[in-house]
This record gives sequence, structure tokens and C-alpha cells, in this order.
Amino acid sequence: MTGPGGHLAMSVVADGIPSPSEGVWHLGPIPLRAYAFAILAGIVVATWISVRRYRARGGPEGAILDAIFWAVPLGIIGARLYHVFSSPDAYFGPDGNPWNAFAIWRGGLGIWGAIPAGALGVWIYLRRRGLRLATVADAMAPALLVAQAIGRLGNYFNQELFGAPTTLPWGLQIDAGVLAAQGMDYPAGTLFHPTFLYELLWNLAMAALIVLIDRKLRLGHGRVFWLYVFCYTVGRGWIETLRIDEAEHVLGLRLNVWTSILVCVASLAIFIVLSKRYPEREPSPWLPGREPEDEASADDAPSKQDSESATSGRSADSAGSPAAEDDLGAEDARPATTDPEADSTTGR
Repeated sequence: MTGPGGHLAMSVVADGIPSPSEGVWHLGPIPLRAYAFAILAGIVVATWISVRRYRARGGPEGAILDAIFWAVPLGIIGARLYHVFSSPDAYFGPDGNPWNAFAIWRGGLGIWGAIPAGALGVWIYLRRRGLRLATVADAMAPALLVAQAIGRLGNYFNQELFGAPTTLPWGLQIDAGVLAAQGMDYPAGTLFHPTFLYELLWNLAMAALIVLIDRKLRLGHGRVFWLYVFCYTVGRGWIETLRIDEAEHVLGLRLNVWTSILVCVASLAIFIVLSKRYPEREPSPWLPGREPEDEASADDAPSKQDSESATSGRSADSAGSPAAEDDLGAEDARPATTDPEADSTTGR
């Protein structure tokens, strides 16, 4: 007997990893979903790591938290849009239901949509504050991997996005009802590659590696972020080839595999270019011309600038301050007055 995609269905004697019997609990009429808890836990842990790393790079207090308030909602919207775009049959196919596109609690968030949409939210906030996007991105990069690792536990509780059948002792048990709901026909006892676990372990390992590289080389100007993108896509590419859930295919490969390949190559190229152009870390988290007069006034400077801008009827950027670029690939590296000595690590 064979399953979807021509994979040979295999019965195994090992028990493997059991799937959770429940993914939703009810507190009276209120559903408590493991998927939502996993996403929220990832956001909380990533925020804590990012705040510590950004502070070590000389960033002002509160900037990361404020930026995340912009990034999270836009990131979730972008993630859902990408998921719906990459798996349209479930929503717009013959048996699809377009209203299910809004049922985010059932799972279905694409990281390829989350990162650019979330970055847009961060950029909007940082431009108002006069802070460099590259410094924030570098501080958050390993934290994003940790958040993604924790978020994969939501897939485990939902029994979704698993891989092909396997005889490995760490194969994942999937309930027969879940398989039937996805149109899969496998013999009882079949185990599947726990792709959620593979990605979880890969992300944590890459987060630790990136922190060590950053500590040793003192990367800056967005290089930590692009290293994160490269490391993530290398792992995601091969993990994606193991999955057997429904997905769009292009030239024989899943759309997410092509996305991983293209983004991986692009991120490596950008990292190399930035390494040649900016061998040293940026001296300040502030954009040129937006630095506060002293460290104590760092948090007050943005509100003061906004007040002056409102009074004069023009923005701080057009009031004679030097032009500066906000993207991760080409920021003005004009020296500032201070250069924080603290290393950017998650353990401090």
C-alpha cells in the first residue's frame, strides 16, 4: 500500500514518539490552544533575548519592546498570507473554504511571509526613532531562531507538517483520524519523520552557532541577520523535502524548497558583500545625525525631536541632518562618539 506522492507505507515495530492526544483545552467556553501558546512563548523568549543583545550593542532601553509591538501583528498577517498563497487549494480549491483562511488557530503560518512583514513594522518604528534597522536585526537574529524552534511545538500538538514514513526509532506517531482527514492511507503502526523536531533542533543549534560567531567576529551592519537567514534556509530546505503534506509544486519541487534555495543564495551573497564593505561593527545604534546628546537623554530624544518637528512643521530628517539609509545592506557608517564594548550574547 502506498501513500500520497508514491511514498512506500511502512509498518514498524518501534513505538516512536507519541503525538499529543489533545491540542486544545477548554476553560469553560474559552478554548486554550497549544498552537497559540507555542507562538506566544516563542515571542516572549525571543523578546527577552533580543532586549539583552540590543542593550549590549548600546541600544536604548525600550526600543526592542516598542519595535516588537509593530512587528508581531504585521508578522502574523504576513505569515498567514504566505501560507494561504503557498497552499491555495485548502481555501480556494474545489473542496476549499475561503473563510478558513481566517482560521489561524488551526495552524498555517509561513515564516517566509512573517520575516519581511515583521521587518516592515520594525523599520517603520525605528525610522521614527532615528535608530539603525541593521543593529536591531543583528540583535534579534538568533532570537528569531529560538522563537521558530519553540513555535514548532505547535505543529507537534496539531499533528501537522510531519514527514514521510520512516523506520527510524524516533519516528512520530500520527492518529489514524488525522491521516484520514488529510487523505492519507497508511497501515496502523506507521511512523513518520518528526520534521517539527528536526527543525526545532536545527534552529537551536544554529542560534548557538550564530551567537558564537558574532561574539568572536563582532559582526555588524546586518551581517548577523543575513547569517541567520542563510543558516535557517539551509536546514529548512532539506527538512522541507521530507514533508508529505499538500503543497504547491514548481518544476517537481515544493514551492517552499525553491524559496529556501533562492533566499539561501541571496543571503549568502549579501553577507559576503557586507563583509567586504563593512568589516567592522557599526559604532552606534543611531542613524547619523540622530544621536542623543548624552546617554541619559537617549530615551527622551525621540519625543523631543517629534515635538520640535510638530512645531516647525517639518521632520527631523529634512531639517539639515545628513541623509541615511535604513536597509540592512547599505547604512552610513559615520563614527559616533561612543563605541559600546559589550559583546552581544544571549547569556548576559
